[in-house]
Amino acid sequence: MAGSALGAGLVGVVAALALGFTVVGGAAVTAQRSAGAADAAALAAADAASGAVVAVEPPCALAARVAQAAGAALLDCTLEGFVATVRVQAAYAGLAAVSRARAGPPEG
Repeated sequence: MAGSALGAGLVGVVAALALGFTVVGGAAVTAQRSAGAADAAALAAADAASGAVVAVEPPCALAARVAQAAGAALLDCTLEGFVATVRVQAAYAGLAAVSRARAGPPEG
């Protein structure tokens, strides 16, 4: 009887650890997806602002579309000349990952 209780307890601990690792892994993937979406959105906005990419929509609207295609939502977009700064958010299991990126021509 004691062995059955020990076995059941061990199964419970392993199940809890597996669930925890799954949540942590999903959150890490979401953070990386958010960072990638921010990079892509900032590059799209900067390219549209500089004229490197011909776009019929404003640079920040293009950034929002790129972020959405990458699985994130654009929270903020600012342009200073040809430099774009964006903030995006991606969600996983009720957790939000917010990333910021900046893109534009090199300084100097």
